[in-house]
Amino acid sequence: MPEVGQRRVLAFDFGTRRIGVAAGQEMLGTGQPVTMLPARDGIPDWQAIGRLLEEWRPDVVVVGLPLNMDDSENEMCARARKFGKRLHGRYHLPVEMVDERLTSFEAKGDVMAGGGSRDFGRHGVDDRAAVLILETWFGLQETRPD
Repeated sequence: MPEVGQRRVLAFDFGTRRIGVAAGQEMLGTGQPVTMLPARDGIPDWQAIGRLLEEWRPDVVVVGLPLNMDDSENEMCARARKFGKRLHGRYHLPVEMVDERLTSFEAKGDVMAGGGSRDFGRHGVDDRAAVLILETWFGLQETRPD
């Protein structure tokens, strides 16, 4: 595995209908939206995820953890953790969970500020939320002691 600061990272914004995906280089500290994968009641298309992992070859995977504002966990946190554990179990990659509070809200604000569609049911922001999750993780790496 490359040393810290040099890793390729794929981030997932887990949802029951869609899973947003973003990719980035730790050295640059920024992410780019990759895709939104459909999910059926939180069950992803594992073949599509496998293809993405094969294409991007990340050194670490980050999954957003949608904590409540009071830091407590909810049902979606349990589902996101389960998704992260399955990613690790299936693909044997390190998986880190990251607080994703307000990322979808911020991503929607970015879309509206840019004049985009407000129909978030049809035009999701999950890939943009995944970018914010990824950039949050990059920020946390900068504050970690080596």
